[in-house]
Amino acid sequence: MVLQVVWVPRDETTVNLMLDALVHRGPNDRGLHSREKMIFGHTRLSIVDVAHGHQPIVNVNGSKGLIANGEIYNFRAIRERLADQYPFQTHSDSEVILALYEERGPECVRELDGMFAFALFDNDSFMLARDPIGIKPLYYGYHGDVMYFASELGAMSLAGVAEPHEFPPGHYYTPEDGFVAYYTVPRVAQMPLSDIEAICAKIKATFIQSVKKRLLADPTVPVGSFCSGGLDSSLVAAIAAEEIPNLHTFVVGMRDDEGNESDDFKAARIAARHIGSTHHELAFSEEDYYAALPEVIKKLESVPCYFTCKLAAEHVTVVLTGEGADELFAGYHYMKHFPLDKLNEEGRRCTQGLHNINLQRADRMGMYFNLELRVPFLDKEMIALAMEIPAHLKIKEENGAKIEKWIFRQAFTDSGLLPDEILWRYKVQYTQGAGCESLGEKLAEKDISDDELARLQHDHPQAAITSKEAALYFKIFREFHPQDSILKSIGIWTGFDFAEEREEVRGTMDGTLTHA
Repeated sequence: MVLQVVWVPRDETTVNLMLDALVHRGPNDRGLHSREKMIFGHTRLSIVDVAHGHQPIVNVNGSKGLIANGEIYNFRAIRERLADQYPFQTHSDSEVILALYEERGPECVRELDGMFAFALFDNDSFMLARDPIGIKPLYYGYHGDVMYFASELGAMSLAGVAEPHEFPPGHYYTPEDGFVAYYTVPRVAQMPLSDIEAICAKIKATFIQSVKKRLLADPTVPVGSFCSGGLDSSLVAAIAAEEIPNLHTFVVGMRDDEGNESDDFKAARIAARHIGSTHHELAFSEEDYYAALPEVIKKLESVPCYFTCKLAAEHVTVVLTGEGADELFAGYHYMKHFPLDKLNEEGRRCTQGLHNINLQRADRMGMYFNLELRVPFLDKEMIALAMEIPAHLKIKEENGAKIEKWIFRQAFTDSGLLPDEILWRYKVQYTQGAGCESLGEKLAEKDISDDELARLQHDHPQAAITSKEAALYFKIFREFHPQDSILKSIGIWTGFDFAEEREEVRGTMDGTLTHA
């Protein structure tokens, strides 16, 4: 979506150019609405009310209107409550935002349960908002006296915005009040829950409900789930499979010259057989990896995520993923070395930073393939519950080994949703499970000399180039983004997204590895 707020003559040409850059985010429909001081533009990926959900949505008398990205999971309850007060024109989940605004004004965001970024006009004023965790992206900036908002940085550059900024998660904005925080990740409980059986029951009920609500779509829109064979994605898929017959599931990985397969292939097959899904695999070669690398780096992404989204988009429009589990339930290996009295605070910090790390990656790569990704672990109730669970139940020592996400695994033991070999599978990094963890390093050793590494480190100290692999990615990135101002505006830390989640590094960073 694109919004131009002007104090000079309107420029529909620029807004249309920006929309052209966002076609991959919304290939099904396009709309433009001009007002005296504002232009609203929208490209649509049709998921709810496919036939009649055109945007911008304007109310009956034309005084208010809306463009929105994402999904409002509680829209039916809101619609039913407001049906006597507001004349709904569509069955779109987005229109309830407009109806709720009529009732509550900007504070309407507090009642929304979902992932969203939206812009709303009210006569000559306007409002913008982003979901609590920052699952859906939104950026803003200025070119002269003109203010722009858009869903991707690339669109902002087309408007001549030199220094775009990320719209903060859990905030709304109005010209009258500025940025207003309506949500923050709950504080870690000072008196955490203690009854293991009760905690497990609450985790199970909350998470099942969280997955189910994210299956929202028109009957004609197919919904699937990633299923790498790890705990997080496999459990999401297992719950979804109980609601969707023959659920489509997806895994990617590598096979070597002798036919040996990566671990994720083997584990995912076990999970898929157990839950009865229609399972899809994509085996990529070393050559495929290197061929995809420039496009992946252009989008600040990871190669396995690229191939998984590419595979899923061939079969579904919506896909569920396991993002957020490691932050909420202490799943990263480096967390095993944290003092228990600091572990939950570290998890909270990581959760607060997801909007410009993992969630940014998932949205960019999914939308690149016209695919909407949904994240059940980052439901507000799941986050609140995780902040009440003591650290010693998240990482628990048994038989001399520290088991990450112990309480979450325990909650689904004997549920029948997954076999124990998947429920208690040891966590591996995405690239490790896919079998490609060393390919970037291998290519860098071949293509980057010691002298070139030293030169890049000297010439670009702000890029924090710490290895040949990081130097390779930085070099490729600059082919697409040659200006230092772009590097500064997005705050890139080379080597993180592309060297694939170096978890020990993640534990030492400040939670803002990428600003936008």
